[in-house]
This record gives sequence, C-alpha cells and structure tokens, in this order.
Amino acid sequence: METSKVGKRGSVVVPARLRRKFGIQEGGLVVAEERPDGILIRPAVALPVEIYTPERKAEFLLSNAVNAEDYRAAVAAVKRMGLDPARIPHHKPRKRRGPKREVLC
Repeated sequence: METSKVGKRGSVVVPARLRRKFGIQEGGLVVAEERPDGILIRPAVALPVEIYTPERKAEFLLSNAVNAEDYRAAVAAVKRMGLDPARIPHHKPRKRRGPKREVLC
C-alpha cells in the first residue's frame, strides 16, 4: 500500500511502481469506479469507432455480393440510398464459370 496526496482539482498521483505494473502511461485513460469501501482506479481501454457514411455502407453492400443476383440486389439497395453505384469504389463478384466437366477415359 502506498499513499498519495490529492492535488488541486482532485488530481491524484499514482505511484510509478503501480503505473508500470498496470500499464498506465501519461495521457492514458483510467476508470474511477465507486465501491462501498472507496474508489477503484483502473486502466481503461478506448477503441476507435468508425461512423459509416452512406457511401461506405454502399461500398460494403456492393463489395460483399457473392453472385450476380446478390450484386443486383445490392445495386438496387444503393440506388434506394440515393447513390450512384457506378461512383462507389467496390469489387464486383467474379463471374462463375459452368461446372467442371469430368473426362472419362
């Protein structure tokens, strides 16, 4: 157990040994959690969140089509979104060739 002082505006210095042990770095995030017996301060993880634009959603729809029928449905959905599918960068599904024929000797 180590003791720290509370500074102006409630800042608390976490001892260096504990910061190293728990991977808390300058500028890093921590969570302060109320507990019946005090306050628990622990490292926090923040994950970036991508907010998808309509164009990005259209790209997903078009690029994830697995066959011609699915692609046509994706094109229709993109048009309903008010976007031009030809202006959205994407990958079209490959054209499927007919079944392989087995040669019997």
